[in-house]
Amino acid sequence: MESTRRELLRNAAAAALLGQLSAEAMQHVHEHAAEAKKQTAGVYKPKALNAHEYQTVTKLADLIMPPEGAESGAAAAGAPEFIDLLCSGSDRMAQIWLGGLAWLDDQSLKRYEATFVAAKPAQQTELLDLIAYRRNDTPKTGPGIRFFDWARRMVVDAYFTSPAGVKALGYKGNVGMQVFQVPQEAITYAISRSPFKDA
Repeated sequence: MESTRRELLRNAAAAALLGQLSAEAMQHVHEHAAEAKKQTAGVYKPKALNAHEYQTVTKLADLIMPPEGAESGAAAAGAPEFIDLLCSGSDRMAQIWLGGLAWLDDQSLKRYEATFVAAKPAQQTELLDLIAYRRNDTPKTGPGIRFFDWARRMVVDAYFTSPAGVKALGYKGNVGMQVFQVPQEAITYAISRSPFKDA
């Protein structure tokens, strides 16, 4: 069982590196994270990241997709666990995250004399705003921009494949319908785009 789990995480991490991680594989990663939490009394123990790195990923996840109203943010939805598990399955994935997190801390220390997690919220946002746009690409910011692009995509993928993310989308799954009815808006739109509408 453990070798199968390691193999699944290795394969999922390899697919993520290629940008080809399927929704099904993402679901399996979430299931493994839930199982890992269950085995440690509901507290996830990072496999690849140290405590500070994991805390930074958690903060980053909630800055990328913060909680809104009754909806949980990316951190509560399991994005940090998802990322840590994928890092545990791939040295290359771990290098990307460890390098990016080190870059964030280095820049935060230089600018604010505090690690990214210890910086004030406005400072965290200011640093992320700098690396959120490719137009700010310089030799100094380039590594941060590439990392943040990667981090955003992974956090969003982790969130929208989690139970909380699926619920936020309003996806109900495949459910039976007694009657299927095409919404009138869809019919009107299709007719308006038809080359035969005036025929």
